[in-house]
Amino acid sequence: MSSDTVEVAVGKVVEGTVTGITHFGAFVALPNGKTGLVHISEVADAYVKDIKDYLHDNDVVKVRVLSMEEGGKIGLSIRQAAEPRPDAPVREPRPPRDPSAHREPREPRGHGRGGNNQFARGGQPTFEDKIQRFMRDSEDRLQDLKRSTESKRGGRGAGR
Repeated sequence: MSSDTVEVAVGKVVEGTVTGITHFGAFVALPNGKTGLVHISEVADAYVKDIKDYLHDNDVVKVRVLSMEEGGKIGLSIRQAAEPRPDAPVREPRPPRDPSAHREPREPRGHGRGGNNQFARGGQPTFEDKIQRFMRDSEDRLQDLKRSTESKRGGRGAGR
């Protein structure tokens, strides 16, 4: 295959040669003469602790072009270029979240002053309950600490 006939564009799968390996990924020489980076997270479907367990210099690999930036950076993926295994579950891509869409407001949990709301819902303390308990415990510890340091110094006004 001539390097002149292979188009390198986002979404295309091309063959390249591993030219360098780092702790964060592998550099791959592409048919158009440019070099792209396969990030360690794009090497395999499994967790990759050491990229050298999967790739070596001069390995010929199929990569999918993920991005091409104006500065010349090319993002690549080996795992996305691989043929899907027949036994692998098919996952539908999640649609992008619409930032303008608002969630429906939740029902109030009935927290408020004066009421006994320690376990308002299903026997579980609410966030507010946990914060109130933390604040009470924190105040108690602070008071104990103040009493302890005052008694060691002989109380207020000692040492004057």
